[in-house]
Amino acid sequence: MVNNLGNANQEAISKLQLKDVMDLNLLQKFLDNYTESMNLASIAVDLNGTPVTKPCHFTRFCMDYTRGSKLGKERCMECDRRGGEEAARLGKPSVYKCHAGLIDFAVPIMVEGVQIGSILGGQILPSNFDENEFRKTAREMGIHEDEYIKAAHEVYISNEKSIHAAAEVLYIVANTLSQNGYQKLKSQEISHTLVENFSQISATMEELAASSITVNDYQSTLNKEIMNIKSISDEINAILKAIKSIADQTKMLGLNASIEAARAGDAGRGFSVVAGEIRNLSQNSKETAIKIEKLTAYIQSSVDKTLKISDSTMDNSREQSAAIEETTASIEEILALTTEFNSLVN
Repeated sequence: MVNNLGNANQEAISKLQLKDVMDLNLLQKFLDNYTESMNLASIAVDLNGTPVTKPCHFTRFCMDYTRGSKLGKERCMECDRRGGEEAARLGKPSVYKCHAGLIDFAVPIMVEGVQIGSILGGQILPSNFDENEFRKTAREMGIHEDEYIKAAHEVYISNEKSIHAAAEVLYIVANTLSQNGYQKLKSQEISHTLVENFSQISATMEELAASSITVNDYQSTLNKEIMNIKSISDEINAILKAIKSIADQTKMLGLNASIEAARAGDAGRGFSVVAGEIRNLSQNSKETAIKIEKLTAYIQSSVDKTLKISDSTMDNSREQSAAIEETTASIEEILALTTEFNSLVN
């Protein structure tokens, strides 16, 4: 998994261009000043060899004569290519002698170990150069020998050790710029992702906060309805008490009617049957009322429990709402800081 991520990262870096991680105007200004002070030539190119900066302090010997001829230009391009390949292979500056006899160098510009470009330069004469070799090169390229030699004498003379040191300085500066630029690019990507993610989280938390308020409203309404049910249960109990009282009175009236029917003898026998039915109805009404009373008691008990749970739920909802509001405030603060960070890295 780690290897896959590493490969994906290297693949992403290999697609970078110098302009993605470096301020080319700043690079141009640095190369202009550095090459002028060191009497060197330089130019920055991408992986394809395409220049991304203007030539700095190029000599007449190279520009007007060597590169001015078709064969010379082809040879120069081949030297640049091979120098760049050697620098890429080594992962550090490569100093070499060009086909025309000058000392050149190729400085790889790296990001996380991946080359994304090069700085080509040099155009320096070694202290012990052979003039006859230059005349031979001039003849091969069809260049006037004396003019070629005159231009060669204008080239700055230095030793190879100094060229190595100059190339190393370029390597350190260029790769520091590229690495800083890459870190800035990554920071921009990360900050942009953070801003997007925190914006989404903030929006979600706002929705949750709004939902919790709605839940609180519903819970409050539910509590009111439960209280209404309890009030209705109390009213039912009052009615049941009245029914029981009426049943007791009816039973007493039936008993009295039975007594009077017994006194009346045969004449009151039918009335006695009616009185007995009245007593039975009264007893049934009372028993039914008692059963309803028990059920009502169960309902009230359940309502009380529901009310307690509802109150507890409402308290939890309030706590959750408060927690969501605090979390939302924290996220908004982080979002503000992330936005500020995003502005800084950009």
